[in-house]
Amino acid sequence: MFQSGIFTGYFPYGLEESARRIRSHGFNTVQLDLHFKDIDLGFGQITKAKAKQVRDTFRNHDLPICCISGYTNIIHPDLAHRKANMERLKEIIRWAREFGTPYVISETGTFNTESEWMSDPKNKSQEGFDLCAAAIKELSQVAYDHGAQFLLETYVNNVVGSVEETVKMFAAVDHPGLGLLMDPTNYFEDHNIDNMDGVLNQVFDTLSDKIKIAHAKDVARAKDTTEKHADIGDDDALASHTFRGVGAIALDAPGMGVLNYDLYLQRLAQKHPNIPIIVEHLDEADVPRSKKFLEDKMRANGL
Repeated sequence: MFQSGIFTGYFPYGLEESARRIRSHGFNTVQLDLHFKDIDLGFGQITKAKAKQVRDTFRNHDLPICCISGYTNIIHPDLAHRKANMERLKEIIRWAREFGTPYVISETGTFNTESEWMSDPKNKSQEGFDLCAAAIKELSQVAYDHGAQFLLETYVNNVVGSVEETVKMFAAVDHPGLGLLMDPTNYFEDHNIDNMDGVLNQVFDTLSDKIKIAHAKDVARAKDTTEKHADIGDDDALASHTFRGVGAIALDAPGMGVLNYDLYLQRLAQKHPNIPIIVEHLDEADVPRSKKFLEDKMRANGL
């Protein structure tokens, strides 16, 4: 049966309080965000003792950590910024096993200088692809050397933003240190959202064997075509947790859009019947509704 989980970052408290609140909702796994009010896990601050404290705290609440957020722009147009982003991501990968999981996740990033989520012509160039592939190969090797795996997350406005580009990247970086984070909503834009089932089937027909962890949010057309962010009640919230889409697409919590969840879960279960599914794009107040929606869909599909 599927395991339902959530990002820890939607619970902006100290370590123990975050774990307690997440468990009180009945989740049985988490995606770890390295941000708590009472423990510094920033660049250069991770230690073996801190990693054990985090790992044990969540385990004590029956919440094994299934993966870690490493989200950053790995091909940032500013070279110094890009190097810093890569070094931080490598640091997280090197420590992953100490937190109790081999999996560290990031999207591929954009050459856009104004936003982490807007496209850029260079994203779709061969030069952009090659620079991204070199970065992913480097991250995959670091992961492999430390018993971990870097999970690529496709997102439409990034260098790797479609089914075809994802397949192309796995062909270019054929490495045991590389896997896939499955989030089907990230493959949709205005031109293909009406072909919901066709895109979902294409994703699973071509990429099922790469999937390690899955996400649960929703997708729909947006009336507001600007970059969208939500107020989730935390002044220190990361932009990656407040982001709700850009352009013609909105990315909200599970059950708030048009994703065909029945088909998504059925296809996911064919090869991954016990996979963790991590809820995202919500605030703490919406957790009960989102979790119920997801688990009702699981029950309806015998999962």
